[in-house]
Formats: sequence, structure tokens, C-alpha cells
Amino acid sequence: MIDGNCGYWRSEEPRPPIEEALPHIEPLISRYNEVPVRISGRHIHISQSDLEQLYGPGYKLTKYKDLAQPGQFAARETVTVVGPEGVIEDVRILGPVRDRTQVEISGTDGYHLGVDPPVRDSGNLEGTPGIVLVGPFGAVTLREGVILAATHIHMNPEDADKLGLKNGDRVQVLVDGERDIIFNQVLVRVDKNYITEMHVDTDEANAAVIEDGDCVIIIGKVLIQ
Repeated sequence: MIDGNCGYWRSEEPRPPIEEALPHIEPLISRYNEVPVRISGRHIHISQSDLEQLYGPGYKLTKYKDLAQPGQFAARETVTVVGPEGVIEDVRILGPVRDRTQVEISGTDGYHLGVDPPVRDSGNLEGTPGIVLVGPFGAVTLREGVILAATHIHMNPEDADKLGLKNGDRVQVLVDGERDIIFNQVLVRVDKNYITEMHVDTDEANAAVIEDGDCVIIIGKVLIQ
């Protein structure tokens, strides 16, 4: 019997129907369903106003190197992230600037910093923990904005059409390697400017024994979420 303290069900409560516990999956069988993986380390997406508080009035990001996704780049600028219990230095800013500042870390980073961020899709920041960012000019105290980025797939429209997928769909992805692991509820983001690839954080990559550039397999489309 599962202990109620684990958040599943208590002995005095009826067991939930299995269809409520598991997503309904439509199998996806295609020769185009292999997707390369990119491992995303901790980083920051920053607003212009916060950038100026950290680096000075009128400051502009300077490109360090382009990322795989067109228009995205790693900036030369880094910041120090200060949490209630720890500090992480030299956290890279990614450009271009955004409307809101978003700090993407791993669960291990959160433990070190003393924060407990939820798993969220990018941009969904309501109710997330805050943090302090320190730059060479000044500091910014964020009321919210720290997340564990939900596993997601960037996909161009041509690849999405081949797989019968659209923007906002959720899929099931198999890691067929040293450890057979299935990622559920992986968000598909479709845009003409995207290169098709799945993004995982460092903790996920370590757990699944994935290396940057490995391929995973989309095995199904989630019909009931």
C-alpha cells in the first residue's frame, strides 16, 4: 500500500481510476521521430531594465557565440546569483533581451542556492521564487522568475507536419540508451525560425545518461493532459 505521505492515495480513499493517473497516448510511428538533444546549463534571460541595473545605463549585450536556435546567442555578460543559502557565480546571460527576467537553473542548483523553483514552461513565472542578481554596476532583487525549465522540443513547421504535431502539443519521448527513460508531457514549440531539437537541463541529462547531441525518440502524442 502506498503511504499517503507520499502524496498518492490514503487507505480510506478509493483508488483513482487509472485513466486519471496516466495520460492517454496516441502512438507516433514515423521515420522522422528521432530528435537531437541539447543540454541546457543554468542561464538567465534578462530584461533591458534589469540589464541596465546590473551593467549600467544604456548597456547592450555583447555576443559571445551564437546558439543553435537562430537569433539566440550566449552573451559575454555574466552575473552572480545569490540565494538564501548559497551563491553561484558567472551565470551566463542569453540574448536577445526579453520583456521579463527569467533565471533557469537545475534542481541541484536550487538546493545549493536554497530555493525550490517549480518546473515551468518558459515565460510562466507567476508564483515562482525570487532571487538576487549581482553585476559589476549594481544588483537586482527579483520578486519572482526562478524556474526549472520544463523539458521541451523546438521544432520547425516542416518537421512538425511530418509528425502530425502542432505548436502547444505535448508528447512522450523515449531515451533508448544505457537507461531506458520516458519523458512525459514534453511541450512542442513550433516556429519557422526554429531548428528541431529537444532541450533538457543538466540534472535530466545526468539521470538519463544523455550527452549533448544524442538522439531521442518521440513515441507518442499526449491526448489527455
